[in-house]
Amino acid sequence: MRIGLYPGTFDPLTLGHMDIISRATVLVDRLVIGVAINRDKGPFFSLEERVAMIEAECEALSVRTGTEIVVHPFENLLIDCARDVGAAMIIRGLRAVADFEYEYQMVGMNRVLDSSIETVFLMAEARYQAIASRLVKEIARLGGDVSKFVPPRINASLRERFGPVTVGV
Repeated sequence: MRIGLYPGTFDPLTLGHMDIISRATVLVDRLVIGVAINRDKGPFFSLEERVAMIEAECEALSVRTGTEIVVHPFENLLIDCARDVGAAMIIRGLRAVADFEYEYQMVGMNRVLDSSIETVFLMAEARYQAIASRLVKEIARLGGDVSKFVPPRINASLRERFGPVTVGV
C-alpha cells in the first residue's frame, strides 16, 4: 500500500490545499493529512476544528477517488510523523520560489534524518498559487470576501467568526 503524508497547519484549509490533496490521491492508496499542532503559530481555529473541517471537505473526495484519506494531528518532527503513519513519501505543495527555498532546506534535513522517505512536490494550479491561509484570515478579519479562496463550509466558519462581508464604497 502506497502511503503519503501531506502535512500543514491548515488554518484554514484553502482551495489550494484541496487542489494538492485531490492531486495527491492519484499518487497514493492512503493519504494522511498531518495537521500540525504548532503552538508558536497560535492557530486561529482549534486543532479539533481544523481536523473536523478537513474530514468534512475530504469525505466526498475519498469516495470519488477510492483513496483512503485520514486526518492525523501531530506535534513531533515531520519525519517522525511520517514514520508513525507508515508513509513512504511526504507530499508538499509549492506556490512560489520562496516556498521552494524553505522546502529545499527541509528536504535536505529530512533526508539526513531518514533517507528512505521521499518528498514529492506538487505545484499548485495557477489559480491557487497566490492563496495563503495567513492572507485568507487577514482578508476575512477585515470584512473581505474569501469565497474564492476557501471551500463554502470554511467560508461560512470564517464569516461566523468575523462577521458578514462588507461591501466597499
